[in-house]
Amino acid sequence: MTTVNSVSDADLEHQVTPVELFFDLVLVFAITQVTKLLSHDPTWHGVLRGMLVLAALWWAWTTYASLSSAIDVDEGGVRLAMLCSTAAMLIVALAVPGAFGDEAVLFGVAYLLVRFIHLALSAIAGRGDPDRHSALVRFAPTAILGPSLLLLAGVSHGNIRIAVWMAALAIDYFGPVLIGLGRGWRIGPGHFAERHGLIILIALGESIVAIGTGAGFDLTTGVITASVLGIVVVTALWWLYFDVAAIFARRRLEQASGLDQARLARDAYNYLHLPMVAGIVLFALGLKITIGDVGAELATVPAVALSGGAALYLLGHTAFLLRSTGRIFRRRTIGAVVLLALIPAATTVPALAALALVSAVPSLVVAYEVVRHREHRLQVRHPELTD
Repeated sequence: MTTVNSVSDADLEHQVTPVELFFDLVLVFAITQVTKLLSHDPTWHGVLRGMLVLAALWWAWTTYASLSSAIDVDEGGVRLAMLCSTAAMLIVALAVPGAFGDEAVLFGVAYLLVRFIHLALSAIAGRGDPDRHSALVRFAPTAILGPSLLLLAGVSHGNIRIAVWMAALAIDYFGPVLIGLGRGWRIGPGHFAERHGLIILIALGESIVAIGTGAGFDLTTGVITASVLGIVVVTALWWLYFDVAAIFARRRLEQASGLDQARLARDAYNYLHLPMVAGIVLFALGLKITIGDVGAELATVPAVALSGGAALYLLGHTAFLLRSTGRIFRRRTIGAVVLLALIPAATTVPALAALALVSAVPSLVVAYEVVRHREHRLQVRHPELTD
């Protein structure tokens, strides 16, 4: 979260800038590195480590998303600092595969630098604004302690390292909740929602990358079929978010104000977008392994990643909509439950058949909503045509 001035939302709104997108490119690479980390150790222990790294990357990114929503980071010395943070984040991304091994200290040092630059930028942005300065002072301790523990984890070993990672992330994630939000915490809602939508798009792109790396150079009929089924799932997940859900949530965020808006931004975007991104990354892992050997039966972890990853996305998506709109989207919830129920089957049938079953669920949810609620969709997407 990031502090902002006592100005109107209209004053805070601005276009997503090239330097923000440049920063996001590094996150694209970092997410790819997380998938690489998972694929090299497709065990429960490997999944735990991969999700911990993803959570750290996500929190670093979302702090910058909040900062760039409050101020223009594409001018003067602020732009230079953003470029420095981009370079530091690249080192973090490079160290991801070894974050629990030989590159643990490098990861911790680079990650701490990324977070320190964010605090410095926030301090610069808050000069002359007592509310903003007060909010930064309140939240700085957790923003320093959490990353510092990750550096400490680099010199730890085994289960102690895992425990320190969990403690560090708990401090980062629960700090804003325990301390509470006060005056000086605001965002540009349209810009903020757009940045998070773009990151969902980036994560979905990782699934497309997984299709390419899993397919390799031997394009058999099975590999082509699996690739098509994979893009069907990715398309359905994209549709479920961008067709109407993102519009619903953005409008609700724009309509809110003050602390209600800050809490909505924190809960629906900072917190509840993470399980969606995690679900996409897990699905990409399962998809990559599936395409690698379409005729084999999936082991337990890849099967859970394939079907459970898509389910986690839908559960996070449903929670995001519930927090944003106060409504439970039943069909999407049912789709998540069905995907979880498919996990045992995914371990007993050929990988291609498991992917076919998984692809059917979100596709049917999309098809039902398009047919059953076509008039409502039109009203949401094109209100000017229904006035």
